[in-house]
Amino acid sequence: MYTSAEGRTAQQANPQTGHLNGHGARGRRAVLGSMMAATGALARPAASFAQPSADPRPANAFGRFAYVGCRTSKERDARGEGIQVYRIDSASGAWTHVQLVKDLVNPSFLAFDRTQRFLYAVHGDMSDVSAFRIDVTDGTLTFLERRSTEGKNPVHLTPDEENRFIILANYATGTVAVLPRRDDGNLDVVRQLEPLPGDPGPNKVDQTASHPHEVAWDRRRQFLIVPDKGLDRIFTFRFDAAQGKLIAGDPAFVQVRPGAGPRHVVFHPKAALAFVAHELDSSVGAYRYDVDRGTLTAFQVIPSIPDTCTGANTAAEIDITPSGRFVFVSNRGHDSIGSFSVDASSGRLAPIGWVSSEGHGPRFIALDPSGTLLHVANENSDTIVPFRLDADTGQLSRAGDVVQTGSPVCIVFSTI
Repeated sequence: MYTSAEGRTAQQANPQTGHLNGHGARGRRAVLGSMMAATGALARPAASFAQPSADPRPANAFGRFAYVGCRTSKERDARGEGIQVYRIDSASGAWTHVQLVKDLVNPSFLAFDRTQRFLYAVHGDMSDVSAFRIDVTDGTLTFLERRSTEGKNPVHLTPDEENRFIILANYATGTVAVLPRRDDGNLDVVRQLEPLPGDPGPNKVDQTASHPHEVAWDRRRQFLIVPDKGLDRIFTFRFDAAQGKLIAGDPAFVQVRPGAGPRHVVFHPKAALAFVAHELDSSVGAYRYDVDRGTLTAFQVIPSIPDTCTGANTAAEIDITPSGRFVFVSNRGHDSIGSFSVDASSGRLAPIGWVSSEGHGPRFIALDPSGTLLHVANENSDTIVPFRLDADTGQLSRAGDVVQTGSPVCIVFSTI
């Protein structure tokens, strides 16, 4: 359980709500055990990568505050109320509710500026991005302003390296927008609106046009990588900070296999590797990454679900441990989190196992700054469920209390 700032106590989620294939908690463990055995999921991972050098850890290794975005609209059958703010206990990692910022439509994906003094939220299914000031003492948000994204359904956003611009993806209209930001946190009108060219993929429902789903910097923050679910392409851009302009890479994109639907990408913290969650065919792609050109070359595709999953599923979020040894992918439909080891010599992925997300529709997952707790946002069952990571095996186990919050779809952790 967590305790709110007003002293109210939220109940833990009913363990029956997160079952797989109609089983309760005991049956779910049995099903998962048989799944893991059937897939060889309990095999030990390959030798680890060397530990990367890390920035000094904050006083609270779990992060100081957590900010949760959500869906709110009837069109999304949502139950969210706005952006939720939580304080994180430095000893246990437990969350305490601090603030609810209401009267926001689908504040779905969130991102800090580079100083973590300001928070930005795109409004899903709308055409806007909002800016908030963060009180660094108590984590609370103060609304600043809203700006047009000059597109429809913005789904992801990020600041540039120099903290002068916010770059975002307009999913429905197939563009990447660049908005200047000022030192006071406010935004100016769109400086650039970059369309993404190409032919739609074969999926007649989800691939009718360009649908960029993320704008992600590589580890050196030299290139911006844009997975386009609609075109089965992953685009590369340089960013000219002096002009505030995206410049297409050379080559401008890599084509993935038809119908894959690339959604989100993570980069290995040391090796020249990237891993992409392919939403539509429930797979994970492993790519070699040219750090000088920003180009991706696929060398492996592996299912995000076990071979015992016979129902409908889409892959959603992907994350990687600070060590680079393990990758995690959330599955909606199968309602699970898949764990994969990264081979130290080849970079190839191998399944470790799957655990129930203990809810429905795990749209988002995120490791906290400590790298020891994976938080799963179950959009359709209104829960955020924490899992502890075994640093030696990559396996996940339930840890801590469930947070009840309406239609969660994004979590960001502040460390300052």
